[in-house]
Amino acid sequence: MKRRHLHLFAAALAGTCVLPLAARAGGLPELIDKVRPGVVLVGTHAETDNPRFTFRGTGFAVGDGRHVITNVHVLPEALSTSLDDPARRRLSLRFSPRRGLWQELEAVEVVATDRERDLALLRFKGPALPALELADPAEAREGLPVILSGFPLGGALGFSLVTHRGMVSALTTIALPPPQSQQLNAAALRRLREGAFEILQLDATAYPGNSGGPVISQDSGKVVGVVNMVFVKGSRETALSQPSGISYAIPVSWVHQLMGAR
Repeated sequence: MKRRHLHLFAAALAGTCVLPLAARAGGLPELIDKVRPGVVLVGTHAETDNPRFTFRGTGFAVGDGRHVITNVHVLPEALSTSLDDPARRRLSLRFSPRRGLWQELEAVEVVATDRERDLALLRFKGPALPALELADPAEAREGLPVILSGFPLGGALGFSLVTHRGMVSALTTIALPPPQSQQLNAAALRRLREGAFEILQLDATAYPGNSGGPVISQDSGKVVGVVNMVFVKGSRETALSQPSGISYAIPVSWVHQLMGAR
């Protein structure tokens, strides 16, 4: 009897020693350090602006390290393309090669967009950034522990990467309201035909400056979603200026699709 009890105790003890991948690899500090170089500030640059760089949201490097994912609503509606215009505003990215140092990437272009899911794929010239790996879409299950990395409220808190911890609290759906008749176009009609699509509900507080930032699995260290604080939350809640503790993200499956379509 004592030997049987000993075996049961050993089995239970062994079960408690199974740690998530991120924990076995060193834990959250190491995961954040790994993610940091691939998360960027998204904004505009103009020589006549003060400051010259205007922050608009967060993005993160993917693929070959010269592509960046963010939200469509983060991008300016119009940019000046005249090279002779000293006040022209260009799409710009800032990244941190090491803590406290920021460098700017100005040769940035929009490669592809998915306006129905509020996702944009950007490309820049120059040295590649450390790309974040995209997860299998099936990994984003209810209860999955995640972190959100980005720049909440932008320069109001200083341009330092901020990480929030939480979990996927629900897989839910969002159905966008139909546009008015004068707004109907091919994309709007396609969206209506497609109907509702699934989003990730998170029990972590994100802010507008987090828009476009990665939602990363603590288990695998891979991106499972993209934070969205306007397109989704504006359709589901009115608590944008007073965060309720609930945040939303576009599943990584749509990022895979957008990158495959370019």
